[in-house]
Amino acid sequence: MIIDSFDDKSKPIMNPGDFYGEKKYYSDICILTFSNDILEKAVKEYNAKVIGFIGSVNGKKNIYLFNYQGRDIVLYLVGVSAPVAHADIIELNWLTGATKFVMFGSCGNLNKEITKNKFIVPSEAYRDEGVSYHFLKPSDYIKIKNADIVSNIFDELKVPYIKGRVWTTDCFYMETVNKIKDRVNDGCLAVDMELSGVEAACDYYGFDLYDFLATGDTLSLDEYDRSGLNDANNNYDKFLLALEIIKRIWFLLIMYLTFF
Repeated sequence: MIIDSFDDKSKPIMNPGDFYGEKKYYSDICILTFSNDILEKAVKEYNAKVIGFIGSVNGKKNIYLFNYQGRDIVLYLVGVSAPVAHADIIELNWLTGATKFVMFGSCGNLNKEITKNKFIVPSEAYRDEGVSYHFLKPSDYIKIKNADIVSNIFDELKVPYIKGRVWTTDCFYMETVNKIKDRVNDGCLAVDMELSGVEAACDYYGFDLYDFLATGDTLSLDEYDRSGLNDANNNYDKFLLALEIIKRIWFLLIMYLTFF
């Protein structure tokens, strides 16, 4: 069964070095966006340079590097869905050295009254995908390790947000009425397609994930409303917010190194 997929008794047969050669280092931090519009705007605004690519039979996607306030930051258009996104992160670590990933994207709103005009900082994610079961023993939810750090930063910045559970699915065309009822009753605020799988992979490899979501489409028991999806996907303010998170992550890292 899929929930029996976790194997901590043997090692993987392959690693990114089998495809990309020697491990590289450019920066320890990376911004992950799902929006090509945001990527193109950021590349132009910060004069980002191509430093490599992640490739498959589908083609190649460039990896970018830009400098922000004296710090080099990796930028990448991460793939949609947990199976693609988690592999991107593993390969990005190999190709750039990044171990800290700031990821943002849109999500389906399950409680529009509570989440209206607010970002969501996920605290737990329901594991309705297959990836996480390869990296972690079976459980309904996975804890999002750095949720408190992100929420504290949002408090400092006075960014409106709500922290709570989300539902990660790998099959968005089967977000059925009964499933929505179950997840809402379980306290989930929204549904996404990557988080539980990506967090599980990051925990396994010792990476840090800092995630926040913008509600776009709304899934209610009566109807589906996609009117807010384009803005949630492509609003550039999310990238600027990611930069603010990075500034504070670096400050925390410097403080840690100073005292320890």
